[in-house]
Amino acid sequence: MARTCELTVDLDAINRNLALVAHLAGDRAVLVAVKANAYGHGLVEVARSVEAAGAAQWLGVTTVPEAAALRAAGISLPILKFSITLADQLADALAAGVAFTVGDTDAITQLSEAAAARGVVAEVHLKIDTGMRRIGAEPEDALRLARLIVHDPHLRLGGIYTHLPVSDVGSGAEFTRQQLAAFEASALDVQAHVGHVPWIHAANSGAVMSHDLGATTMVRPGIMVYGSYSGPVSSRSAALEPVARWSSRLVFVKQVRAGESVGYGRTWTATQDTWVGTVAVGYGDGYSRLLSNCGRMLIDGQSHPIVGRVCMDQTMIDLGPATPTARVGDEVVLMGRSRGEEITVQEIADLMGTITYEVTCLITARVPRRHIGGVSRASTN
Repeated sequence: MARTCELTVDLDAINRNLALVAHLAGDRAVLVAVKANAYGHGLVEVARSVEAAGAAQWLGVTTVPEAAALRAAGISLPILKFSITLADQLADALAAGVAFTVGDTDAITQLSEAAAARGVVAEVHLKIDTGMRRIGAEPEDALRLARLIVHDPHLRLGGIYTHLPVSDVGSGAEFTRQQLAAFEASALDVQAHVGHVPWIHAANSGAVMSHDLGATTMVRPGIMVYGSYSGPVSSRSAALEPVARWSSRLVFVKQVRAGESVGYGRTWTATQDTWVGTVAVGYGDGYSRLLSNCGRMLIDGQSHPIVGRVCMDQTMIDLGPATPTARVGDEVVLMGRSRGEEITVQEIADLMGTITYEVTCLITARVPRRHIGGVSRASTN
């Protein structure tokens, strides 16, 4: 079936970005975050390609259904569930074979009981809160919790980790150094008392690109895998490849006279006679309403500004005063390259006043993903 709107994802580009991660990480293992549908790029397809290429040693998810979907697809890489698992989710999470994040006594006790009931040993990664203030144990409580885990026959302490909230901004450099120092001291203290812990990890994309990784044994890249820099201090000398190209099609063209308005709220009025094209994409597809009257789209390498408000299913662009060469059915590029012109994820994020992560995560399920390269070889969903 011919498609109107689709996101094309280059799996080979993802794996090449992961090769850069591996280079920067040295001899450390790589855990790639595939949560939130692989940041909008396709959970199963990305994970399957990464596993087939040997581009990472671990996967990271947030929800039990994400982990279950990976296992149902036959993916066997170890999976770390970043979020706390509630009591009524433990059975399904154990069935998916995830490694669990814990940060307090209650989580450890509940997991132990669930693992005992199932007759398995659950792998645990102890989360230490060094400054994110989201989840995790205080550093001074880490040893006590680690002892609870290692003395429990139904649990295995596989990892210790923390998270860095400002590793990607220059003003956060000292705070991040303090976090890493506190984390390393805590991890060393735990291991001095309970023995070796295989996976010590802290580095997100910002830290992978901009900070000393210290005595860690694994890194956890996310956004850089998908072709975007995490923040202003990320080293642009480490060249990332764009991964996704979002396109739609022109579905209508009409002339608008000077003084006529376009779209809901009449927020744009033509100052001269011009031609307006309607594109089959809107906020129902995840193309943000914040791009109204400020975004742009590309047709055959030419840039055309958005006029009027982005609608749920359609968006209007100004094709200019001359009789347009663009025709109904022509490709319209929303994100990515068209001939010599490109709209980057960063450009869209800047116009929205947000981060690149949100741009791709917002792309809804009704936009088909077409995967090229990797093991999928032009698979679709």
